Amino acid sequence: MTRKKKPFPILEEVEITDVAAEGKAIAKVNEMVAFVPWAAPGDVVDIRLTRKRSHYAEGNAIAFHKYSEKRAVPFCEHFGVCGGCKWQHLPYEEQLRYKQKQVTDTLTRIGKAPIGEVLPILGSERTTHYRNKLEFTFSNKRWLTEREVASGIEYMEMNALGFHIPGMFDKVLDIRRCWLQDDVSNRIRLCVKNFCLTHEGYPFFDLKNQEGFVRTLMIRTASTGELMVVLAFFREDQVLREALLEHLLEQIPEITSLMYVINGKRNDTLTDLDIELYCGKDHLIERMEDLQFKVGPKSFYQTNSEQAYRLYDVVRKFAGLTGTETVYDLYTGTGTIANFIARKARKVIGVEYVPEAIEDAKVNAQLNGIDNVAFFAGDMKDLLTTAFIEEHGRPDVIITDPPRMGMHNDVIDTILKASPEKMVYVSCNPATQARDIERMSVHYEVVKIQPVDMFPHTHHVENVALLRKKTEGS
Repeated sequence: MTRKKKPFPILEEVEITDVAAEGKAIAKVNEMVAFVPWAAPGDVVDIRLTRKRSHYAEGNAIAFHKYSEKRAVPFCEHFGVCGGCKWQHLPYEEQLRYKQKQVTDTLTRIGKAPIGEVLPILGSERTTHYRNKLEFTFSNKRWLTEREVASGIEYMEMNALGFHIPGMFDKVLDIRRCWLQDDVSNRIRLCVKNFCLTHEGYPFFDLKNQEGFVRTLMIRTASTGELMVVLAFFREDQVLREALLEHLLEQIPEITSLMYVINGKRNDTLTDLDIELYCGKDHLIERMEDLQFKVGPKSFYQTNSEQAYRLYDVVRKFAGLTGTETVYDLYTGTGTIANFIARKARKVIGVEYVPEAIEDAKVNAQLNGIDNVAFFAGDMKDLLTTAFIEEHGRPDVIITDPPRMGMHNDVIDTILKASPEKMVYVSCNPATQARDIERMSVHYEVVKIQPVDMFPHTHHVENVALLRKKTEGS
């Protein structure tokens, strides 16, 4: 007979004092730190602990004795349940303050190196409708909110088209209105959902049992006004598929690219599948200054177009190019940064591990008449070698924009051997950026940093750091 675990205690009337790096609020009780979601500094709450360790705990606020003066009223009906936009209860100015603090604290604590100039974070002019891409999931087992469960009502309609509940692979929150993308996105999602609910033969996907018909929906918008929709089906049924696609075209005439894919795999990734064009073009065009960028259904493009321009402009200014430099753009993706800075450089070498992204990069260079760039696909730690640098020339400047896990040690070693005069390090994860900077601190110093907010109402923040090679004796 197993012994029942003793329930964790409830901590009463605890004041929230700060915000943690991952977006949760912080309370301190005696010598223990408690992490609490959905709370704001200045709140006084009762906390029901859900996890307890020697020096920290996690829990949920179950009662509010006092609301912080720093609170804002969340604008989305799904706040507190949906996994996104977790900082809606904080005024945007406070969000920016905490993000700036997160970057500087992380770099000084983990990087253990002096930071030169710390520039004020660049906030987003648009704090809603700023994303150019959203992906929704169909599910026949929608997530019931605490209020719905407490009502005791037996809900018969369990289909959902929305976002995954964090940590629940087979549970999806049905979204009525999302504030992240242009409102045409809501119209498309609801149009598709209502058609599938009111016509026979369109069962929503069962993620656990891997059965159903309609599976995922991707919507991409462009600053040029172009609009792409990609519907994924679990199996092919031409009659049913075309009926839905035709209805969508009739109801949403703004669509410029309507595509579909048959995905019979056990996961929702589309990168290894053939995406078929049903109507319109197979891509969108994004513009940045006088440059055009072709964006296909599998292309990576920064999801906040306006802030992406500001981010790349910071990169270009930090690089301080005069037209004589050889620049390496590591983790180049679809070559957006490489093409953006090419006219200020003698030569740009872009390296990326995704072959399809490199093909996009080459197309974008041709599209803009840029002939001083070269792109190479391969695993960064295997491709970026001393032999590669000898063949293509030692870089005067390295720009690196790695994924969240940061750079591999072998890549850092090669960069140090290449010994560029300066580096511009773009990161979506200040912790791994700080770790990598610490590894390079023997030879490089941080001249200045520029945080950029790409995702309002979330704890995520982008940071650009300018590193300069140390002189002897420094």
